[in-house]
Amino acid sequence: MRTTWLYTLGSIVAFMGFFTVFVALMMLEEFRQESEALMATIIVLQLAAGAVQIRFCWYLRGGRGAGLPAPGWTVALVALAAAVWILSLATPGAGFLGAASLWAASCLVACLIDRRWRWPLLAVAAVALVAHAALAAAITTPPHAFIASSGAWPTAIYAAMLPFMLLTSVWFWEVVVELDEHRRAAAALAVARERLRFASDLHDIQGHHLQVISLKAELAERLLPVDVEAARENLHDVRTIAHRALAETRSLVAGYRRVSLDDELHNAREVLGATGARCVLRSDGLPADEAIRSVLALTVREATTNILRHSDAAEVVIATGRDRQTGGWLLRIVNDGVTDPASVPLAPSARTAGTGLAGLGERIVAMGGTLEAGIEGGRFVLQAVVPESASPEARAAVSAGEGVS
Repeated sequence: MRTTWLYTLGSIVAFMGFFTVFVALMMLEEFRQESEALMATIIVLQLAAGAVQIRFCWYLRGGRGAGLPAPGWTVALVALAAAVWILSLATPGAGFLGAASLWAASCLVACLIDRRWRWPLLAVAAVALVAHAALAAAITTPPHAFIASSGAWPTAIYAAMLPFMLLTSVWFWEVVVELDEHRRAAAALAVARERLRFASDLHDIQGHHLQVISLKAELAERLLPVDVEAARENLHDVRTIAHRALAETRSLVAGYRRVSLDDELHNAREVLGATGARCVLRSDGLPADEAIRSVLALTVREATTNILRHSDAAEVVIATGRDRQTGGWLLRIVNDGVTDPASVPLAPSARTAGTGLAGLGERIVAMGGTLEAGIEGGRFVLQAVVPESASPEARAAVSAGEGVS
């Protein structure tokens, strides 16, 4: 988005700046026979009007019909251009040159006002452009045939292109903004769908067990005064069902966590590509150990989620391979859409212990590895290093899928 806006703004500024300088040079050529004071005044006003017009281009970021900025800028925009329009009436050869600045100012204003007033304003400005040439020819003595001026027709052709260039450039920027909003909505929807899917699976497992536990406990409470043995059997069933519910919940969560590293890398490329980012995978090998593959796969998944939530990345590079320093396995994820590491929850204090990147960091540290994040060369880098040999306890914890959600 930032690059697109800079490109759009740069194109508009270049067009407006060239138009201002071109008109000023044509004035200098056509008005050379006039008094130096009048010529200097008109040229200075023309350049000043052009500078205000270039500054005014920044307000086009809001899109067509976004409304005019502070009154001071609008007054300065119109007043300087109107001063050039009036003073150049008394100069032979003014033609379209003297009205060019007011025409450019009107085109900028037309981009920001409501659509119903846009074309009437441009029509009035076009009349003022032509009227200036006719008035300047009638006022000067003897009347000057402005139509024969060397700068008349280039100025007229350039002026005719100006409103279309401005409106189409702003329209293109509006399209990009709308596409980015849809991209963000798609990313948020993908996260919401995953949450709903997990919630649905968890409800399916826990709903039945909790209902049975509630009924068994209620029955045991009623039987306790009259039949202790039957109450004991129901309480035993409650314990059994609770253990079963716990085991199935762990199995469900482990199923979400025991993910394939290959699948997660492929999914990351697909999901990021769907949001408009370019995802590049670079692999110099993948670990064979299931515990290492699992924790790296979880890191890829969580990093992808964070990119969707906290970044507007245009390019993401995911690299895997051996770490030259430790000999362990390295996962490095680089994106160009995050400039502040604090915006990505990494520290354990930022989130509930055992969750997200914070929990993954604790898990990787328990395996003897490291999880680091920071800015390198204007890009956000997340790097996980896991040694080849990890403790049995850490491997068992990862395999069981406990402590990370």
